[in-house]
Amino acid sequence: MTEISVPPLVTAQPEGGLADMVHANAADAPTQVVFGRKQGDGTWSDVTTTQFRDEVVAAAKGLIGSGIKPGDRVALLARTRYEWTLLDFAIWTAGAITVPVYATSSRDQIGWILADSGAVAAVVENQANADDVEAVRADATALTTVWQIEAGGVAAIVEAGSDVSDDEVAQRRTAVKASDPATIIYTSGTTGRPKGCVLTHANFYAEVDNAVTLLHQLFKRQSADGPPPSTLLFLPVAHVFGRMVQVAVVRERVHTAHAPDITELTADLQSFRPTFILSVPHVFEKVFNRASQKARSEGKGRIFDLAAKTAIAYSKSLDTGGPGLLLKAKHLLFDKLVFSKLRAVLGGRVRYAISGGAPLGERLSHFYRGLGLLVFEGYGLTETTAAAAVNSPEKIKLGTVGRPLPGNAIRIAEDGEVLIKGGVVFQQYWNNPEASAESFDDGWFTTGDLGELDSDGYLRITGRKKEILVTAGGKNVAPAGIEDVIRAHPLISQALVVGDAKPFIAALITIDAESFPQWKSENDKPADATVADLADDVDLIAAVQEAVDAGNERVSRAESVRKFRILHSDFTIDDGHITPSLKLRRAAIAKDYAAEIDDLYQK
Repeated sequence: MTEISVPPLVTAQPEGGLADMVHANAADAPTQVVFGRKQGDGTWSDVTTTQFRDEVVAAAKGLIGSGIKPGDRVALLARTRYEWTLLDFAIWTAGAITVPVYATSSRDQIGWILADSGAVAAVVENQANADDVEAVRADATALTTVWQIEAGGVAAIVEAGSDVSDDEVAQRRTAVKASDPATIIYTSGTTGRPKGCVLTHANFYAEVDNAVTLLHQLFKRQSADGPPPSTLLFLPVAHVFGRMVQVAVVRERVHTAHAPDITELTADLQSFRPTFILSVPHVFEKVFNRASQKARSEGKGRIFDLAAKTAIAYSKSLDTGGPGLLLKAKHLLFDKLVFSKLRAVLGGRVRYAISGGAPLGERLSHFYRGLGLLVFEGYGLTETTAAAAVNSPEKIKLGTVGRPLPGNAIRIAEDGEVLIKGGVVFQQYWNNPEASAESFDDGWFTTGDLGELDSDGYLRITGRKKEILVTAGGKNVAPAGIEDVIRAHPLISQALVVGDAKPFIAALITIDAESFPQWKSENDKPADATVADLADDVDLIAAVQEAVDAGNERVSRAESVRKFRILHSDFTIDDGHITPSLKLRRAAIAKDYAAEIDDLYQK
């Protein structure tokens, strides 16, 4: 199959803006709790639909009173927190356009986004963020106002709206059309300057309304005696994935909390107890690896391995007629010994998850389904308002990213590139007509990703066109597949495959900082030894070779990794080697580690 189109589940699209849903919620269910706002003692205070509407309106008044006009761009630079969502909807209520900025962005990136978007105001989280913005004020010539959340910024915004009437706010909100821009999200930019992707209110409605209908088990209460749907947002809402879910939970009045500090995530999960989460494969990999590592440190490694095999076998059996009596018995035993404890780490009520950003891998998908957590893997880009394809509860096929989100179509071009058309697809990049024109081919958005559709219309992503390596022997190699397998090893943090115009494929490997101490203990290495100290250690090299061998089993001889180098430090966002959405910046890594790469090809 080379093309598939799926009709929309929701055909009637709203005519107004996203802020309208806040007012509809308050009118339809005025006392329903929709947010949990974290307090200093770690508890959660309730926010009802009416309270949220009133807070949004008060903040919108302040923005209007501060001179924000319809169509103005307002930047939000903060971690995932309640105020982010509050101000996002307040900006939309005022008729303005939100420009998200990652809290981890460099000053150069912040300066570019503020200048290119022409943001007239910015809301930042803390003093460090304020200092970063101040450092680039000379470039951001349109910027006039900066508020700081942790210095009373929200209260200051509200105070500025004391003379603004309810009628003026209502006029601003109701003047917004679905076709108007809602946000400009700057792509994380693995190469070159980030481009500002303009997404309209209609884009979000097309995405959210079809997604929540398709994934109704997540967003809608399934029974009168079951728990109401709830989620804990911990991925950046500055990213389109988190942003889409933020809009979806408001749309469906899902009880939602925010977790800005990843170091407190386990405690937040256990206290808030969500019924579903959204995450990226890297997090799912690390949860598995940490559990495996903990079991081994307690002398229960064999039990965990048997439990993992049982979970995978149980999940696979669900696709082939169901488990037999023996497998059911083993699954019940390990549910008591292992699976229930893993679910408890996530709060005890999580039954569903949405995964995106990179392939999860069939093995982990089966593992999580086997322990009682069904992960819906999807695929999309900023330009498609997040998911353009997703697995659904009724039609799930693990190992794929599903079929097109209803209302959209996917085509595979002759060269294998994935093309997308539909209501979720953006129309333009901000201030960049050339890039906008180059991104479409006869009305189809050209994703730059490579993929294939099976006979049922399920999509598999096989790589990126720009990342294809061509060896000196003329072999085309898509690095992502083997990198994903290598990185799944508990000891590995990152793997970057190299070999463009080289005689064979090689790899740069980084070691996982949390797994490294346990490995040293198990292998009688000095506790204070660093990765640099052990980079040439035969046991460490052998452990990494196991991961590389696992990856090589999935590819042909010409695509296999022949040599690797263990780097002394990991790739990070701060050093510019990883994007905020955890993608490798290949060009930057290749430049900074040119000597190490060259050394791999020395005889």
